[in-house]
Amino acid sequence: MVARKFVILHEDSSFNIDYNTEDGLEVLQYQIFSVTFVPPDEQKIVAEDDRVVLSDETDLASISDKLRLLSIGGNSEEEKKSEGTSGEIQQSDAEMVKSDEEFARMLQAEEEAMMFQQFAAQQDNGEFERRIRPYVSQVLMYEDPVRQEAARKTVPKDELEEKALVSLAKEGNFEPSKEEKHYAFLLQLLFWFKRSFSWVNEPSCDYCGNKTIGQGMGTPLTSELAYGANRVELYRCTSCPTITRFPRYNDPLKLVETKRGRCGEWANCFTLYCRTFGYDSRLIMDFTDHVWTECFSHSLGRWIHLDPCEAVYDKPMLYEKGWGKKLNYVIAISKDGVCDVTKRYTKKWHEVLSRRTLTTESSLQAVLRTLTRERRATSRLLSALELRDRNEQEELERNLHSPDDASVSLPGRQSGDKEWRIQRSEFGSDENNSVSSSSCPVRTCVDDHVTNIYDSFLPILTRFVEDDLPVARAVEVLNVIKQVLVDLKNASFKTRKARFALDSGSSSSFPEQFLPAVEGLLLALSLKSEKDTDGKSLTIGLVGNPTKTAIALPVALDALRELVTDLSKCQNLNKDSLSFPFLKQNRVCSGSVLASGEELPSGIATAAFDGIQESKWEEPNGAKGCWIMYKTLYNQMQELIAYELMSANDAPERDPKDWVLEGSNDGGSTWHVLDKQTCQIFEERFQRKSYKITSPGFQANLFRFRFLCVRDVNSTSRLQLGSIDLYKSQH
Repeated sequence: MVARKFVILHEDSSFNIDYNTEDGLEVLQYQIFSVTFVPPDEQKIVAEDDRVVLSDETDLASISDKLRLLSIGGNSEEEKKSEGTSGEIQQSDAEMVKSDEEFARMLQAEEEAMMFQQFAAQQDNGEFERRIRPYVSQVLMYEDPVRQEAARKTVPKDELEEKALVSLAKEGNFEPSKEEKHYAFLLQLLFWFKRSFSWVNEPSCDYCGNKTIGQGMGTPLTSELAYGANRVELYRCTSCPTITRFPRYNDPLKLVETKRGRCGEWANCFTLYCRTFGYDSRLIMDFTDHVWTECFSHSLGRWIHLDPCEAVYDKPMLYEKGWGKKLNYVIAISKDGVCDVTKRYTKKWHEVLSRRTLTTESSLQAVLRTLTRERRATSRLLSALELRDRNEQEELERNLHSPDDASVSLPGRQSGDKEWRIQRSEFGSDENNSVSSSSCPVRTCVDDHVTNIYDSFLPILTRFVEDDLPVARAVEVLNVIKQVLVDLKNASFKTRKARFALDSGSSSSFPEQFLPAVEGLLLALSLKSEKDTDGKSLTIGLVGNPTKTAIALPVALDALRELVTDLSKCQNLNKDSLSFPFLKQNRVCSGSVLASGEELPSGIATAAFDGIQESKWEEPNGAKGCWIMYKTLYNQMQELIAYELMSANDAPERDPKDWVLEGSNDGGSTWHVLDKQTCQIFEERFQRKSYKITSPGFQANLFRFRFLCVRDVNSTSRLQLGSIDLYKSQH
């Protein structure tokens, strides 16, 4: 450990920072963020005396005390002044640009590989075109209105629209553009398809449902040939004499019905769904035996990789980096033409070239031009398509020579039987089964609704106490509220409405005297109440943006379930009951979060603060130590008096066991220990543990959890948490 004092020079200001070098570069970047408001992912930090750009490999104990901060992509004065020396700075920044020597070696390797390819490749014998042309006909099926309508009927469109809007709202975007909504819906369509479609290793027995064993190929029936099943696999049951047929259907109309298959069926059917909802889509054929989809994103202005088998999107290096594939040809096929997109999926083009021996590059391009001209012969959008082609080729060349993001870890193949994946050398790391990042951006918590919901329970419970309501009746009233919220959640998100009876004397009725106390909860959910004309029932409906209700309802339902469980354990409900942890008042919200690592896209750091039980923050390498930091809104000083942690939905071995909670009021230069826990065990899933600060009275605007180890460090590399809630003093 080395204590350093750095002077941060930024624009016309300077900032003094005390720093402990064992914390690493990420913590230093967050300290700089706390005083300059330049997010860590936009920082370039240069040692003034050495002209060295700081990276994870930099020895922070030996560099200059003066550091200059440049804002990447901004228009800061430092950037303008540093243009004369930017070549030297960029040369030393391995994450931003390759060295001239490395770049030259790469170009030379590509030139040598091209010469070898021209020597080794066969003269065009029509084989390449014979492999591609059947797919050119197949993609035209996606334009058929009958097939599109059959696909559309199977999709819960309203549900996916709601999830798309909620995903944007969680990023603070409650008024997204049409393009943003379109892209968000596409991702939800991908996740829904992954849940809806079934992977087939060996089909279950048609008669008894037991395991089967492959018996070779059979002759297709007329009914199977009608949907393009030219190949039929046969399987014998291990428990009865039944032979089960597995036709490999090529017609997506049939696949919409069967909802099963392997990667060919998955990509074939998913591409139909994409075209059904208006996305410019194309089928991607990998000659090393895989198939997936690409869609054009107008919000991003480029083609997006989508693998329905893996539910992975916009990660084109998945196959070469994650699976370990040795790619050769990756061809995109659509109604508008055929093109070679191999360069999108590799950073080793010179190696790929050496494997492209099916035909010469010039012959390949000639075949692609011919097939594309055939598809565009009658197109009225020829100029626009050609412009998009040119832009894509420029993008592919740029990406080919851009550095790979080393902070993103890509998994091996997840679809298919384990032995089959190992046999194909696509298994990857046994521990790494998801996309993750060790370089997280600063994320903003959109969670003020969580705090408002927690606060809204106080007037309800206070009224229960004032009316001396028995615990059993209080539970009944809360269950009525919960049932109304369930009805609202199950209704269409655009027109949510529910009704409940008032004072009918039954356990399902709601006492009218409690209506004023419930208004706070309705307000937190962007809902309003209105008495029906008969005065015997109440209608609850939307007020304002329906997305605000959609993002808040799951939080309220989870909170009500917990409250009912806790209340049921009470013998008496009195004023003494109205305290922490039974009531969760003054929760800290709307701050920003930075973590040592996270799983993408579902296990990001802000998932620990969203108030939803099913979500979680997952740190892929956190079992033996990791951290998460929370910065308050507008740097407001807060006195923390308590906090709660909740276990996640599964894998108890990943629960935190030992940790330290610290606070800082000087941007992270120094830390004050607020609480320390050891040997903590979460006995159940979704178990909430409450802790009071052992050294209260300290004002801070930056809080850090240092998780030291998980429950079982020998069986996992990961840490996960269902939720983190911080509670402040009222004053």
